[in-house]
Amino acid sequence: MNLNDVLSDEAQRASIVEDICRLVDTEVGKQRGISGIAVKAGYKLVQGVKPGFVRNVVQALLPEFAAALEPIREQAVAQGQTVGGYFTAHTQEVAEALLAVTDSRAQKSEHGSVKGAYGKLRGSARKNVESAVPGLGEIIEKYA
Repeated sequence: MNLNDVLSDEAQRASIVEDICRLVDTEVGKQRGISGIAVKAGYKLVQGVKPGFVRNVVQALLPEFAAALEPIREQAVAQGQTVGGYFTAHTQEVAEALLAVTDSRAQKSEHGSVKGAYGKLRGSARKNVESAVPGLGEIIEKYA
């Protein structure tokens, strides 16, 4: 069963979104130092101003993320590896696949403020996304 098939089941999709939102919360909570303070403050601000924002973004991007990650998941299966283990071993490849989705979305945005904010955060995004890849692999393994 591929990732898009899994997402077609509304109950599973809702559970996946919940798990990913918890992963995002956990990753934000791990942030340290000055940049970590900024990430936490920005996250708290967005959550306060627009409750459900992260959940809505996850729901909107999930099909594109699934399409980007499916070939990597297939490689794991073809090599007889667990998805979680394969993702952990190929963190940079997985992170790049995810960031390609967000890069494309930011580029298509008609809002200059979105492009500007994304451009400022993009440089540090790779490190943060790479940190979340093992957890994401576990989520995919749980459902696919």
